Amino acid sequence: MDVYEAVASRRAVRGFTDRHVPREVLERVLSAAAWAPSVAAAGPWDEREYEMYPPSLKSPYRERRSAFGQERYSALGIGREDWEARQRAASANWDCFGAPAALFCYIDRDLGRPQWSDVGMYLQTVILLLRAEGLHSCPQMAWSVYRKTVAEVLSPPDELILFCGMSIGFEDDTVEYARTGRAPLEEMVTFIED
Repeated sequence: MDVYEAVASRRAVRGFTDRHVPREVLERVLSAAAWAPSVAAAGPWDEREYEMYPPSLKSPYRERRSAFGQERYSALGIGREDWEARQRAASANWDCFGAPAALFCYIDRDLGRPQWSDVGMYLQTVILLLRAEGLHSCPQMAWSVYRKTVAEVLSPPDELILFCGMSIGFEDDTVEYARTGRAPLEEMVTFIED
């Protein structure tokens, strides 16, 4: 089944048979799902309207975030203490990393956590459909720090918050890319079998 067919045929099924689902299938799906996008972040400019990370990020998330930063900047040849080079790398966000198209996603201020998760699921679906078209994308929460500048261009209603931007285009395969790691399946999933 291709991605478009999967997206179009997906629905909230409310009746299932008792046919066994092989654990190998679940492991394959959950292991692949770990490669869901994470958002690109940058230093503070506009005051944020929402927290990207809790102020006291607990373990193991604090260590994973730190390891991601280390992997990302090491892949770019940027040392841990080279803040100027890190800022230059982060500034590539504002050019959408050279992408010819961008999507800016807003959410109503009055909506709660469940609706924010709906936005995440919507964006993941967009990302998968872009891949089915041979396109790549980069979700960027970093745009939230330039929400006022983006608002000057897009003029969103006051009741909306800029959640993120997303760069969209065809990949430039001359640009080196290091895929950052993900936590192993056993750290993310607990199988309870009868």
